[in-house]
Amino acid sequence: MPRQSAAVYRRRRLVMMVALIVLVAVVGVSVWLLVSRPWASAAETAPQPSPSASPAATDGATPSASPSDTPTGEPSDGPSDGPSDEPTAEETPGIVACEAKDVVVTAVTDAETYAAGQLPNLSISLTNNGPTDCTIDVGSSTQRFTVSSGADVWWRSTDCQENPSSMIATLSAGATVTSKVPVVWDRTRSSVDTCAQENRPRAPGGGSSYHVAVEIGGFAAASTTQILLY
Repeated sequence: MPRQSAAVYRRRRLVMMVALIVLVAVVGVSVWLLVSRPWASAAETAPQPSPSASPAATDGATPSASPSDTPTGEPSDGPSDGPSDEPTAEETPGIVACEAKDVVVTAVTDAETYAAGQLPNLSISLTNNGPTDCTIDVGSSTQRFTVSSGADVWWRSTDCQENPSSMIATLSAGATVTSKVPVVWDRTRSSVDTCAQENRPRAPGGGSSYHVAVEIGGFAAASTTQILLY
């Protein structure tokens, strides 16, 4: 058998090396395809919509609460979540405005006599003698105190009043209420033209008698309350 040349051996080794490289490449590609499965990424990695998801939720928008199908004032089939914002006529009967025959207004003072330099604090007492609750405007815009000495009117609380306001309140039947924040009389003579003056005439003391009258919400006290200044 003739001896093969070195060139033949080199060619055979080269062919075997090329075949081995091709085999390794085929095996590597097969393993990569089995593990990564790139053809399945679009179908398996995309989130599937929940069967209960609404179209609005999938679009990223927040769904708003739908209005109730139950008409206002009609009972619903299910339990109520709480009291109604607007009571019905059956739940809260209408409250009418107070009448003069039912309301007793009284001027209240924090003392009967006042020493020199002591300032009278004036308040209002309201009593509802009617059989039902009623409403009355107790705001500062409807209040007026008047301090007189005989026929001489010394002071009115409305002469220099600032920022008067209105406030409707319910006066319960049989109840008596008194204003919490008193009005202070500075013992001077009031006038709409002298509100900013510091040297207004001062009311004489020495046991002088003054009478306090009051009205509120269009109702005036039937009598005055006497005080003495010293």
